[in-house]
Amino acid sequence: MQRKDETGIPTEGPSRSAQKRGAKAVEQLAQRLAELSDAELARLPKSPELTKEIELARSTRGHGSRKRQIKHLAGLLRGNDDQREAIEIALDGHAVSQRQETLAFHHLEELRDRLCATATFEAALTEVRATYPHVDCGKLTRLAGSVHDHNDKRAAREIFRHLRKAEETTGA
Repeated sequence: MQRKDETGIPTEGPSRSAQKRGAKAVEQLAQRLAELSDAELARLPKSPELTKEIELARSTRGHGSRKRQIKHLAGLLRGNDDQREAIEIALDGHAVSQRQETLAFHHLEELRDRLCATATFEAALTEVRATYPHVDCGKLTRLAGSVHDHNDKRAAREIFRHLRKAEETTGA
């Protein structure tokens, strides 16, 4: 789409609003980089110069000076599109894997809750047998019985540990 600037001459490229949105997205990426943990930061592909600037942004304490440092870091990222894209891809991949881990964790919690409820115990135990054939269903039954009869919270936590261990051995 061609636009005209204030003099009426047709222009090419993204609009000013699109440029501002792009700059804001890069600034948010810089902010996100400054807030990452050491372990997450170590996994990212980055140049030594960028590493130094990220560390400087992380160590800056004053609000205004930190904001300036984030903007400087964003400027460096805008200047190196290849590196910025590689970092974004790595962060997106990390977010996807983290989301999958969270979903798996919630599934195990839901399965544990169904085992701990008397009404849904049999169906949940059948699902556990089908999904995790190597799990000790006798032990799960005893633990669930303790939860059913005595509202034993420790047994509920133990059920979750057994399910998580079975998930890890199945996924490994």
